[in-house]
Amino acid sequence: MRTMYLWTMGFVAAAALSFCLPDFIVFRFTQAVIWSIALVGLVMLCGVSGQFSFAQAALFGIGGYGAAILGTHTPLSTYWGMALAPVLGFVAGYGLGRVAGPHNLWTQALVTYAFAIAFPQLLRWRPIEQWTGGVQGLYLDFPTPPTDMLSNDRWAFLMALSLLALGLWLTHNLIGSRVGRAMKAARDQDLAAAAQGIKVGQVRAMASGIAGAYLALAGCLSAYQFGFVGPMAYNFALSVQMLFGLVVGGMYSLGGAILGGLFLQFFPDVTAGLGKGLSALLYAVLLIAAIVAMPDGVAGALSRLAVRIKLRRP
Repeated sequence: MRTMYLWTMGFVAAAALSFCLPDFIVFRFTQAVIWSIALVGLVMLCGVSGQFSFAQAALFGIGGYGAAILGTHTPLSTYWGMALAPVLGFVAGYGLGRVAGPHNLWTQALVTYAFAIAFPQLLRWRPIEQWTGGVQGLYLDFPTPPTDMLSNDRWAFLMALSLLALGLWLTHNLIGSRVGRAMKAARDQDLAAAAQGIKVGQVRAMASGIAGAYLALAGCLSAYQFGFVGPMAYNFALSVQMLFGLVVGGMYSLGGAILGGLFLQFFPDVTAGLGKGLSALLYAVLLIAAIVAMPDGVAGALSRLAVRIKLRRP
C-alpha cells in the first residue's frame, strides 16, 4: 500500500510540475514517458517471459501508422487512434509470438529481425501505398486538447503520463496474477512448466501480444507528438535503441522501464555535451561500461543498494 501511495504521489507531482515548465521541456519529458510505455512492454516480453525480440520498431510503427491511417482516411476522431493502436499491436505481437515463442532465443531473434527488416519495405509496397503514403509517409493532426488552457505539448504529456500510470498498474497486477506466474515459470524452465500443465507456446504468445499492445500505444503517442509517420522512422536501429534502454534501466523491474525511458531521452544529450565531436564513441563506451557495471540495470543496482542500507541499520 505504501509503495502504491508513493507511486501515485510521484505521478501527481510530475503532472503538476509540467505546468511550471516551458513547452519545449515538457515536449522532451513527454518523449521520455513514451519511451517508458514502450519499455513496459519489453519488460513483460524479455524480463517476465524471458523472450527476445528485434520486432519492437515494427510494433511501434504499427501503432503510429494505425493512428495516422485512421486520422487521414476516416472521419473518426484522432483520439480513436489510442484505442486502435493497442489492438493492432496485440494482434501483431500475438501472431509473432505464436511463430517465434515456442523456439529458442536464437530463432526468436531471427524471426523478429526478419519482421523488423520487412516492415519498412511493406510500408512502401505499391498496392498499399495509397493508405501508407509510401516513401512520403503520412501527416496527422494532434488530438484537440479539452480546454484552451492546455497547450498541445502539455496535453500530450498528461495523456502519456496517465497512460503510463494505467499501464504500470495493469502490468503490476498481471505479473502477480496466475498468468504472470505462468510466464515466469515458462521463462525459468519451460520443460518443467509444460510438465505442470502450462501451455508454454500460448503463454509466450500472450506475453508477446501484451508487449505489442504497449509498443503500438507508444508508437501512436509518438506519432501524435511529431505529427508524422514515415518508413525510415521505424528501422532496425530503433529496435536496438529500445533494447539498450531496457538493459540499462533494468529488464526485470517496472521502475526500470521509467529509468530506461529517461536514459533514452536525455543520456545522448549528456554525451553530446561531453564528446566534442566524439559523442557517438563516448555514448557507446559509457553504455558498455554501464551494462558491465550494472548487469541488472540501474533499477537492479538501486534495489541492491537499498538492501545494503537496510541491513546496515541498527
